[in-house]
Amino acid sequence: MSYNTFAALAAATVFSSAAFAQAVGFATLPPGSLNHTTASAVAKVLSEKAGMNMLVQPTAGDNVIIPMVNRGESLMGIANAPETAMAMKEAKQADVRLIAVAHTLQTAFFVRKDSALKTIADMKGKRVELGYSAMRTIDLLTRAMLATGGLTERDVKAVRVPNVVRGADDFASGASDMFFFAFGGPKVREVDASIPLRVLEIDEKGMAAARKITPYGFLTSVQPGPIYIGVEKPMKVYSFDNLFLTNAKAPDDVVYKILDTLEKNKADLVAVQPVLRAFSAGNGYKQYDIPYHPGALKYYKEHNISAKPLE
Repeated sequence: MSYNTFAALAAATVFSSAAFAQAVGFATLPPGSLNHTTASAVAKVLSEKAGMNMLVQPTAGDNVIIPMVNRGESLMGIANAPETAMAMKEAKQADVRLIAVAHTLQTAFFVRKDSALKTIADMKGKRVELGYSAMRTIDLLTRAMLATGGLTERDVKAVRVPNVVRGADDFASGASDMFFFAFGGPKVREVDASIPLRVLEIDEKGMAAARKITPYGFLTSVQPGPIYIGVEKPMKVYSFDNLFLTNAKAPDDVVYKILDTLEKNKADLVAVQPVLRAFSAGNGYKQYDIPYHPGALKYYKEHNISAKPLE
């Protein structure tokens, strides 16, 4: 089935409760990314436990995913909070609705373990990946992370990349001195297998400067472990929320069933995507200025779940 044929089929069926009998899509990032694995886990659970014929739709970036959800070409999508908020406010993606926070994305600048680079401030004069033409918010977040070290784009040698997967490949080829990625992404493990990695430390005192660039980032604590490649000691890393999205016209009962099924089958989600240990309906409802779908709001109300403040 061609992409155009699939998109037309999805658009025609996604807004009917009978959509369970036909293919619907989950728009996500390319294979190798954390979000592709997350989408694969969700699609598997919804197909096996809710009777939905859900297919993963890889795309170049969030700036493709969000419009696909907005047009109804995908029943679901996953995108980060800064990108979603920007798309709704600036690109007028008015039919996007929030189902839940999927999990917090914990990210880092990864460098060679044998390099002399230790902190983000050490990137001055180094080759730093920027641009992210298919993931423009990652460019914003990268600049925010540089700001924690007192740096701007003028202080580094910019290496332009379209997305994080390409960025990891460019780093592996020697084209840059670092790459940005979320912990748990298969691509990080792939690169680490050939080039042992280390995570650059971030200065908590620099977060005030970072929040002037984007208000959505915050720090979370991590420790060395299987997921946290490159973390050699307890530290804090730059984080922001990843969101499950749908379209405003998706039936309430379909969205309710999605949330209910994911909540009841967490072990199956985690078996495919370990970072979904952090997912729960209780953690998924936060006070975002992005509108929630009525089906999700119904679920939260019936289960006495109140919206939590943002980090």
